[in-house]
Amino acid sequence: MLVMGSMIGSGIFLVSSEVARSVGSPIYWIGTWLLTAFLTITGAFAYGKLSSVFPKTGGQYIYLKESYNSLIGFLFGWTTFLVIQTGTIAAVAVAFARYAGFIFPGILNDTPLVGNFITTQQILAASLIALLTFINSRGVQFASLVQNIFTITKIGAIIILVVIGMYVGVQNEWIHFEGFFAEPFTVDSTTNTSHSIGGWELASLFGVAMIGPLFSSSAWNNVTFASADFEDPKKTIAKGLVYGSALVCLLYSLTNMAYLSILPLQGEVDGINSYARGIMFATQDRLGAAALETVLGGIGALVMAVFIMISTFGCNNGIILAGGRLFQAMANDRLFFKKAAETNEKDVPVYSLGIQGLWAILLCFSGSYGALLDFTVFAILIFYFLTVASVFKTRIMQNELPFLQKVLFSGYLLLLVGIAGNLLWVKTLSSSIGLGIVLLGIPFYFVMKKTQSN
Repeated sequence: MLVMGSMIGSGIFLVSSEVARSVGSPIYWIGTWLLTAFLTITGAFAYGKLSSVFPKTGGQYIYLKESYNSLIGFLFGWTTFLVIQTGTIAAVAVAFARYAGFIFPGILNDTPLVGNFITTQQILAASLIALLTFINSRGVQFASLVQNIFTITKIGAIIILVVIGMYVGVQNEWIHFEGFFAEPFTVDSTTNTSHSIGGWELASLFGVAMIGPLFSSSAWNNVTFASADFEDPKKTIAKGLVYGSALVCLLYSLTNMAYLSILPLQGEVDGINSYARGIMFATQDRLGAAALETVLGGIGALVMAVFIMISTFGCNNGIILAGGRLFQAMANDRLFFKKAAETNEKDVPVYSLGIQGLWAILLCFSGSYGALLDFTVFAILIFYFLTVASVFKTRIMQNELPFLQKVLFSGYLLLLVGIAGNLLWVKTLSSSIGLGIVLLGIPFYFVMKKTQSN
């Protein structure tokens, strides 16, 4: 349940419009989600194998430290603390606040209160992080109860959306699927003009279009950070990773099919209503709201706003719950602030949670979390690659991998190299900054190792 709760946030309701503008054809649009599903489930399978060998608090950090060295483990933790984990927490909290603003526009909006800074939405986002940090400080059982309630609710909401989409598809005789294999094209985001694509350009844009689905399908690895909190982690973590990620990927694929059942993929930028704007040009990319508005009218958009608030609340609870354990493990190795290793009477690393929460709150007010997440795409792929590559090490796994698993994981690694190489070519600046963030951790590693040892 924690895997599914951490994965399902706001992405599935937002990023499909951008994917549609990138590749233009339904077959390639849904293809990005299917390939993402393969990468996600295969990655989860590899992490599950590693969790059986290292069922310790810290998860991926431990895998990298034991497979390579403490520097590689630190660089992962450094990047995770600086932008990946805390930036995601901030972004999800702001998504919660923005949809709350849709319901209460007069109170919650993006109008600055002080100069050009601090909005009521940012204050709500920061308050949400503080609340969830407090909830998680009360113990794993209480936090897990909250997680289960919100996860069940948001899975139910997605299933309702899928059922509505399938019903509409039957009623309109799946009219939007008639051009499923249409010629691909891309839309220029600045001019809103389009041109046909093929060959290497199609492959490149397809790779860039996967960034949204990959982010929407991330956070499944967070459950490994809190491995020691689960009963029989050698078995439960591995099963939870694979089954949880597979179910979420299935829900995501069905949700996108539901979108296409309700709305045409192509649309008009200045369309008079949600249906006319289609999937490509949904207002502010709020595709989930556009779909339900088309079927149910204004009440549909309101219902979707509530659904997304529930989804983001549960998502952040899971991310916050797991993140504190990662930094606790680093502190135990004297590679993070010593206080982060201390636990309260409920065996919760409250200082670790507090440090994580404080930095995430600051990112809420910085307004730079979105850019920071873009910068880390390349870095995330590096750590995925290094982690999955470690399953080939006989010293770590103690046994030779079966031939079919070698083929499976080799294919996974080759795809990651292709996606990362394409990002480095197409988004050179953001990818280079992402790599720079990782490398910047090297001097801090030696500083932290010296100061915390003393």
